[in-house]
Amino acid sequence: MRTLILMLVLSLSVPAQAFDFGNFDLEKAVKTVQKIKKANEDVSEPQEIELGGGIASNLLGAAPLLDNPEVQRYVNRIGRWIALQTERPDIPWTFGVLDDPDINAFAAPGGYVFITKGLLARMNNEAELAGVLAHEISHVLRKHHLMALKKGARSELFSDLANDAIKTHGGDPRLTKLVSAGTEIYARGLDKQDEFESDRMGVVLAARAGYDPYGLPAVLQTLQSINPGDSNLALMFKTHPSFDKRLALLSDEMTPALDAYERQPALDVRFAGVLGAKR
Repeated sequence: MRTLILMLVLSLSVPAQAFDFGNFDLEKAVKTVQKIKKANEDVSEPQEIELGGGIASNLLGAAPLLDNPEVQRYVNRIGRWIALQTERPDIPWTFGVLDDPDINAFAAPGGYVFITKGLLARMNNEAELAGVLAHEISHVLRKHHLMALKKGARSELFSDLANDAIKTHGGDPRLTKLVSAGTEIYARGLDKQDEFESDRMGVVLAARAGYDPYGLPAVLQTLQSINPGDSNLALMFKTHPSFDKRLALLSDEMTPALDAYERQPALDVRFAGVLGAKR
């Protein structure tokens, strides 16, 4: 973008006869620059929520919510409490447990966070659940999925989103394409640096919410011990950095900075009371 602007400035500072524009379409070039600029603008919060809702609907189409109101309420209470500790407490945060034996968790723009029953079944306490939810909340806070979508749709499609594609609330085929493109991100995964950033933010958010921040590393250690050939882990292996690498980076970040918070509660008993026989 800076190079393009520099070229335009130079073209204005040199006599026109020094250039042979031929059939150069200046109007078309200006429109192209405008589209690129729009594509790099931030998406408004209502647009983010609308797009995230469409992506969340696609995820729910692949795996419905677990039919257990008590577990759903419990996970929502924890997730919303953690979200209150963030800089975006007022978006309509929605948390859900998917009726899916695969081991995974997802976040969609606008505050939609899902965890599978397969991952929930591997947890031992509320601090571990809080750590995973805080990791996914961090993806929303840093708009990782929106940034990934921008990279993959940097032209007219995304600039339309930033402009007016969402005004029709799902009736515009351009929005449908964006939702589809956004859903595809979950099959290939985010950038590794996005995952590492969410790990770092997640442990801090968990500590801020009053939990033992070592809940997330404990979950990663549990998953690390599972046979890599387990089909229920296939998607997580495909879309996330290795557990070894994530644990090593977290160890560097957390010690000794978060050691003082290690005595915050893990809430094993409350977790078992809700989830002990319901997973």
